[in-house]
Amino acid sequence: MSERPCIKVCDFEDETGWCFGCGMTKAERKAWKHVPGYRPAIVSNLPARITAMQAEGHRTGEEAKRKKK
Repeated sequence: MSERPCIKVCDFEDETGWCFGCGMTKAERKAWKHVPGYRPAIVSNLPARITAMQAEGHRTGEEAKRKKK
């Protein structure tokens, strides 16, 4: 996988450090560029993180780009 999961939200949940847009942490964003072999492990964790944030009531993915009213 070479396509980065980042969708340019870059807003992180305080407790977990997961991005509301893609689910990656800041450290994983760096690893994506510098340690390509780690990419499959990063990607495998993202769906569960997004689901967990949604369960907590957070906007995630494309919804996270929209401003709250």
